[in-house]
Amino acid sequence: MSLKNSLLFVFTVLLLVSCDKKRVFDQYKSLGRTWHKDSIAYFTYNNQDTTKAYDLFVNLRSNNDYPFNNIFLIVAMEAPGGLTKVDTLEYQMANPDGTLLGSGFSDIKESKLYFKEKYKFQSVGDYKIGIQQAVRQTGKVAGVQELAGVTEVGFRVEKLD
Repeated sequence: MSLKNSLLFVFTVLLLVSCDKKRVFDQYKSLGRTWHKDSIAYFTYNNQDTTKAYDLFVNLRSNNDYPFNNIFLIVAMEAPGGLTKVDTLEYQMANPDGTLLGSGFSDIKESKLYFKEKYKFQSVGDYKIGIQQAVRQTGKVAGVQELAGVTEVGFRVEKLD
C-alpha cells in the first residue's frame, strides 16, 4: 500500500470514528422491498438523563426505486408514563431532477432527517418510538399501499456538543 493510500485509509477511519462520538442510540429496521402503509417500525430508547438536550433523527435508507420527491412520516413517541405525542412530518427526498438526496456512494442513499432539535427527555425510562409512512399521490385520498424504494428506517439520538 502506498503512503498516499495509507494516509487516505487512516483519514477515512478517523473520520468515521470521530463522526459517531455524538451517538447515544442508533438502530435500524429492515423494510424489505416495500414499506406497507400499515407497517410501523418500532424502536425503544432507554433514557437515563433528563438534564441534557439531544438531537433526535429519523434515518432512511432508500434507493432509486423511490418514486417521489418527498416523504410524509407519522412519528409517535410514547414516554415512560404512557403519554404519547404524534407528529406528522414531511421531508424532501429528491432533487427536482429526481436524483435522491442523502449520503452514500452507491445507489443506496442514507437520509438523516431531524425529528427534534435540542430535545430534553422529561423522564427516565423507556421511550417507545413508532415510525410509519403516510405518502399519498397527488389528488388521491388513499395512501400509497406499498411504498417502493425505502429499504430501512432508523431512529438516532445524538448528544449535543
